[in-house]
Amino acid sequence: MSDLTPKGSFERYKLRRMLKILKSKKGYHTELTSLYIPADKPISDTTNYLKQEQGQAANIKSKTTRKVVLDSITKLIQVLIKYGREVPPTGLALFSGAIPQNGPGSEKMEMYTVIPPEKIETRQYYCASEFYIEPLEDMLIEKDVYGLIVIDRSGLTLATLSGNKKNIIENMGANIPSKHHAGGQSQRRYERLIEQAAHEFYVRAGEHINNQFLDLPIQGIIIGGGGPTKEYFANGDYLDYRLKEKIIGIIDIGYSDEQGINDLIRKSQDLLHNVQLIKEKQIIQKFLSHLARDTGLVTYGEKEVRRALQMGAVDILLLSDKVDIVRVSVKCSNCGNIEEKTIKNEDLEAYEKMVSNMTCEKCNSSNMYFEDTIDLVEELGELARVSGADVEVFSTDSEEGAQFWSAFKGIGAILRYKFDN
Repeated sequence: MSDLTPKGSFERYKLRRMLKILKSKKGYHTELTSLYIPADKPISDTTNYLKQEQGQAANIKSKTTRKVVLDSITKLIQVLIKYGREVPPTGLALFSGAIPQNGPGSEKMEMYTVIPPEKIETRQYYCASEFYIEPLEDMLIEKDVYGLIVIDRSGLTLATLSGNKKNIIENMGANIPSKHHAGGQSQRRYERLIEQAAHEFYVRAGEHINNQFLDLPIQGIIIGGGGPTKEYFANGDYLDYRLKEKIIGIIDIGYSDEQGINDLIRKSQDLLHNVQLIKEKQIIQKFLSHLARDTGLVTYGEKEVRRALQMGAVDILLLSDKVDIVRVSVKCSNCGNIEEKTIKNEDLEAYEKMVSNMTCEKCNSSNMYFEDTIDLVEELGELARVSGADVEVFSTDSEEGAQFWSAFKGIGAILRYKFDN
């Protein structure tokens, strides 16, 4: 059974991984059961509901399907009883069913428990050939989307920032003539033409922004640019009033292209302090700063980080979601000795086959069997939480996250104090 409570990037990582596992499970007919329970529902109500479903399941014609569904409901009831009278504040999502291991007749009953990151509003019960996970998938969709605009008289670039993902939507040239240096009436006429061209560009820019942003769940808009153009555009009647109400900052930026967007993100850290991309930048920059100054307050690599965690020396554990490694445990049935090893996920199947030929390092017995496997990111993250350390899991979608993965293989730590490796 797996039990998790999503709160931060580490918990969201575990939820994404759990959903990947649940999505891979396929059963026969209607033998996989999914149950969503809201927090305001007493457990006794749900157990009574499941007992009614047991009565309905007894009428299933297929003997095999009937047994699997009844066993699955029994498992669900047993899990609920363990929770006592109340479910967690956000509710519970339970998944149970017989999963074929290697064709018909090889089914194995599996049970998964998820405490969701957001409240479950209504009770839902499904029996199908696959688990119903859409409500949990919806909870992982990044809700906070920020609109980014960089504009000057050379052009406009639009982008969105959601979590740690930057998305360039559009880049548009301005085509405003340069200033004319002739004197007299000719100069004044050209200045009017230039201002008219600028106005037309602002109108076009506003139309493009309205078309792109009005259909998005924009939480806030930040406008950047050089000179007075950004303020003139923001204060004018070029943007839809619904977007103007969402402007949270106007910042001086020297470029109106993608570099300008990057500068805008960098200069908007106070405004975007809750956006995951900014948080990633700050933490990784802190890690790199300690490393560059040789303060002794960082370490990296699985072996070194694991030792720091065991000593309680880690302040912030940094992990990449690209770390595709598992920690396996092999146990000796003769003396109970447990041997652990870290291997790539892709080598897991081959390693499992090798276990039967292994001998115990302690008693030299050949009675070894594969006991357990855990994702390395999850294992190190749990070690960190036990010691009170913060855990941050980074995506390689951001520049800093990609750098952390390529340079440090996705495992590092900022320490509370120095110690000898």
